[in-house]
Amino acid sequence: MYLTQSLHRGTRAHPNKLATIFGARRNDYATVTDRVARLAGALRAQGVATGDRVGILALNSDRYFEYFYATWWAGAVVNPCNTRWSVAEIAYSLQDCDTRVLLIDDSFLPKLPELRAQASCLRVVIHCGDEPTTEGLLRYDDLVARSAPAEEQLRAGEDLAGIFYTGGTTGFPKGVMLPHRALYANALALCSAYGGDMGQMVGLHAAPMFHLADGMYLQALAFAGATHVMLPAFTPDAVAAAIEREKITAALLVPTMIQMLVDSPAAKAHDLSGLKLLMYGGSPISEAVIDRALAVMPRLNMLQAYGMTEMAPVVTILPAEYHTPGEGRARGKVRSAGKPCSICDAKIIDEDGVEVPRGTVGEIAVRGPGMMLGYWKKAAETEKAIRGGWYHTGDGAYMDADGFIFIADRLKDMIVTGGENVYSVEVENAVAQHPAVLQCAVIAIPDDRWGELVHACVVLRPGVSVSLEELQGHCKVRIANYKIPRSMQVIDGLPMSGAGKILKNKLREPFWAGRERRVG
Repeated sequence: MYLTQSLHRGTRAHPNKLATIFGARRNDYATVTDRVARLAGALRAQGVATGDRVGILALNSDRYFEYFYATWWAGAVVNPCNTRWSVAEIAYSLQDCDTRVLLIDDSFLPKLPELRAQASCLRVVIHCGDEPTTEGLLRYDDLVARSAPAEEQLRAGEDLAGIFYTGGTTGFPKGVMLPHRALYANALALCSAYGGDMGQMVGLHAAPMFHLADGMYLQALAFAGATHVMLPAFTPDAVAAAIEREKITAALLVPTMIQMLVDSPAAKAHDLSGLKLLMYGGSPISEAVIDRALAVMPRLNMLQAYGMTEMAPVVTILPAEYHTPGEGRARGKVRSAGKPCSICDAKIIDEDGVEVPRGTVGEIAVRGPGMMLGYWKKAAETEKAIRGGWYHTGDGAYMDADGFIFIADRLKDMIVTGGENVYSVEVENAVAQHPAVLQCAVIAIPDDRWGELVHACVVLRPGVSVSLEELQGHCKVRIANYKIPRSMQVIDGLPMSGAGKILKNKLREPFWAGRERRVG
């Protein structure tokens, strides 16, 4: 299983079919494959050897697509940087896995001096934007134009394909090592879950392409020979206009994006009825939003996916039939995360690793070809996560008699806001560095728009005070914007167990009373 197979198949089967669309740039499969081979040649000429890491810090574009496949063609390993992270977090991910080559677009060029100061590993920076290239950087299109196609390295199977950084329970990001096998298997799983001919799809990339969810979706579309349409970022107006203009039939969005799209004036101003497949995940979605989506997109098949980076990423899928009003909704499965996908085996276990009876809450453990090789240079955390051949997710759930998994809560202390995962310890580490803060605990509180918000419970040092705005400014230079507390309460002390553990459930209770807490 090697990921560049998709390009070879597409070039031989339909060389003149459009592969990528980004604004006015439109390239067919034959052209994209040639550009990928030439970019791979440029990477090798810049000293990229088999197994080396190549990073990208950019918004969505056709060049992002080419970066993935060129890196694999060259035998190297992708490191897609989270564009929402702070410079310090991005620099850590680059330095941690010794990423020496970085592609960067116009949006992030202003951050390059600071990034270079914190990531001494960087040796080569390639400008993949459209603005004039800064002196000292290599220009993407010039490299593609003048480089000879590289000989394909044909890395496959257990060979490392990518290091995907995710928030860490220790306060530092963890590099999840995924082999070609894992990414390829997930592409097959999505094609299987849809059931139709994905090769006829025109797929939209509006969710961030650094996210592994979009990466899996991209590879599934490429595997089937579909057309990819990229938008730099999500806005309801841009998405609605693109769906109508490019006759888009498939999209992957987080629930917050879906709600913003269907509730926007753009949903009425444009024809969205051509959309057939909409995948979502990352956070809960209400039945009311599902109904509003189906009202403006009547041909829509909605698929919910639950998963994590460590499984590349899909674990379960809830098919379209359970989203539809009437009989489908009456089955009561729409509140579930679905059943294990075609490549996953999942069970619910107790603290001793023993499978619990149906209907009993325990921890989800999964295994399958999508499983990671481990965490980059974190052997102890890898051994803790993968035990007996099973990945222990840290998510609490129960399985019903029909095999559907219902997420009950997170055993890991994680917040999901707008589809982004936030580990509370990362935020707590930042908040605790403020000189006015004696103790703090960060929890999730409900929000109708974002699903959950980051909320800080703070114990102050005697005789001092701090405002929410001051605390947010303090955190801004340390963590990504979406991790910054959106609300704060000052309390006299944190509730503790007899063993001295902070009882976050006590802090959460007033906010979640009367609500059903569920992870999508």
